[in-house]
Amino acid sequence: MVLRPQLLSLLREPTAADNKYSRGVVGFVTGSLEYPGAAILGVTAAMRCGIGMVRYLGPQRVGHLLLEVRPEAVLGLGRADVWVLGSGISADHDPDATEVLDVLTQFATAPIAVADAGALAMIDFSQHPARTVLTPHAGELATLLTRLGHPISRAEVGNSPVEAAVLAARLTDCVVLLKGNTTHVATASGEVRTVGPLSAQLATAGTGDVLAGMLGALLAANKDAVLAEEQVFLDVIELAIELHSRAAEIAHQGGPVAAMDVAESVRKVIAELS
Repeated sequence: MVLRPQLLSLLREPTAADNKYSRGVVGFVTGSLEYPGAAILGVTAAMRCGIGMVRYLGPQRVGHLLLEVRPEAVLGLGRADVWVLGSGISADHDPDATEVLDVLTQFATAPIAVADAGALAMIDFSQHPARTVLTPHAGELATLLTRLGHPISRAEVGNSPVEAAVLAARLTDCVVLLKGNTTHVATASGEVRTVGPLSAQLATAGTGDVLAGMLGALLAANKDAVLAEEQVFLDVIELAIELHSRAAEIAHQGGPVAAMDVAESVRKVIAELS
């Protein structure tokens, strides 16, 4: 795997001066009773990126399940540099969605957020965090654009992905990461970065939750530079996409791949690049 130097420089090795806070703290409001695995996948991926600390807010049962496999996670509200919101939560019928809405309201002035799945239907784009990346697949982007007054079908998004991503970015004033075998990252100013084709092994349930966790971790690890310059924000997003795809290939090794395999392989990708 070959990365551009500016992307490679975003993978920070800890130094003797670091502590868990300086390495970055990610907060997760993800998972539900219907999809508890989303929380576990995202948190695992973040930890495998070398984050300093993870906080989790969500249903008590999901929190207990998370601690069984990720005892490093801290449950409850507290300081976080980045919030990852909505993975595994359905805004339409999930009773836990109200907690996401509460956190979105409370942290609207937080510096950085990753909005996935259910959060896309609830976020108030008039008061979102300064650096927010939305991570829809084509169907979710169609739903979002329709909600914003631009009715469009999933097929139409698939036929014109760049145009749809740019439109959503302009309407929301957020960066839009439109997931797919070729992924497009669009800004409100119309800048687009296209990454791909990516690993076909990512075509399995839960890999989007893994990507959201990786985004949260890498953004938190580079928080000061991300807040200072949009190009660094975009570089971190591009880095996460590239690492995610490579992790799927490492997990593959000739056999079937599940999302947790991708999450656990992230550390191998980083070791490969060190």
